[in-house]
Amino acid sequence: MPNLNIVILAAGKGTRMHSDLAKVLHEIGGQSILGHVLACAKALKPSKIIVVYGYGGEAVKAQFANEPIVWVNQAEQLGTGHAVQQALPHLEKNATTLILLGDVPLVASSDCQKLIDLATDKLAILSFNKTDPSGYGRIVRDGNGQVNAIVEHKDASEQQRKIIEVNTGMMAMPNNKLVQWLAQLSNNNAQGEYYLTDIVAFAVQQGVAVVAEITADEWSVTGINAKTDLAQIERIYQQRYAQRLLQQGVTLKDSARIDIRGELVCGRDVQIDVNCLFEGKVQLGDKVKIAPNCVIKNANIAAGTQIAAFSHIDDTQIGQNARIGPFARLRPGTTLADDTHVGNFVELKNAQVDSASKINHLSYVGDATVGKHVNVGAGTITCNYDGANKFRTVIEDDVFIGSDTQLVAPVTLGKGATIAAGSTITKDAPAGQLTFCRAKDQKSIAAWKRPLKVKK
Repeated sequence: MPNLNIVILAAGKGTRMHSDLAKVLHEIGGQSILGHVLACAKALKPSKIIVVYGYGGEAVKAQFANEPIVWVNQAEQLGTGHAVQQALPHLEKNATTLILLGDVPLVASSDCQKLIDLATDKLAILSFNKTDPSGYGRIVRDGNGQVNAIVEHKDASEQQRKIIEVNTGMMAMPNNKLVQWLAQLSNNNAQGEYYLTDIVAFAVQQGVAVVAEITADEWSVTGINAKTDLAQIERIYQQRYAQRLLQQGVTLKDSARIDIRGELVCGRDVQIDVNCLFEGKVQLGDKVKIAPNCVIKNANIAAGTQIAAFSHIDDTQIGQNARIGPFARLRPGTTLADDTHVGNFVELKNAQVDSASKINHLSYVGDATVGKHVNVGAGTITCNYDGANKFRTVIEDDVFIGSDTQLVAPVTLGKGATIAAGSTITKDAPAGQLTFCRAKDQKSIAAWKRPLKVKK
């Protein structure tokens, strides 16, 4: 089996996107369009991936700086044939080349593999049947059904424009033939461009078989040229992801109301309610339940945990059988052990909370280490920032903290300590003791008046 070279054409500006961002860097499912194409390419295990870039090239290269890609600049966009000519010096002599398009994010590796298998001694092209083929190159076949040309829409005759089998732009061929055909290209056509599709006629002239593999999946070969295309493909991508989850046994209350912008891995009997968004890599263990309107990013949530509605979870690890929310916010660096409770309007940041501890109401716990069986009362906050530096709060096992308490870091609450409600704790609290901080006297000022708004 010869080596495989993959050339991805990604030089287009995407004028109809009306954006300063290169077209191929717009996202589908949280990944750039080009990123999806590269994922398909890598799945085919090529010996070399060549990306032909142009508009916004430095930004495109920067996003994939860690990928083993050969970058080729197409300074002038003179057609698809011209683009492949730029990659010619990097093609391996005895390899097969697969041409992919950088703006077709749902391209299927199975279709690509079919082309590669056919292309050992043939020119293999990917086609599909389109009810309205306007603007597409037509696949022209002879009386025996053999492909003998691809004719671009602007160059097609009235009879040829009635053909509904159209070209996707994706094809594969032996490199020794491709080199010859690229040298023969001319821009003598309505567009004044070098069409890669002209190589079909060259192959026919040389007696090289041309085969068209027709895909039934139009979305897998649909390119993105405008924001309307982007929105449409996004919905298709999300629908397909949801269908895969359903087939794996995940319960989705409404498969049309879930968004995955990354990777979602689910165990058995997972339930996800409506309007939930998953970003980055999220793992949900067995029997995890996610209530409506949650946003979860880069999180690992262990078995049996329940996330109540409107919770935001980011870069957090949650143990088994925890109860989170509603309206909880877990920020990066947070780790919750088994059987923990984090309730409504509680915010945690860079906090490690051990098993069976509860922070149920209206609290902020940041830069803190919380032990086992701790109860944090409503309205408690860790004062972790002095305006310049952040400090840590340590709450040992079995501590009870009364409501409306301020813990001014750095401070440690010893094992079994009890903190009276309304205290401002600035010194370490001894283990096993009641600690409180109160003003000695309650005073009222009879003559005091509220300030009045000054009229301008």
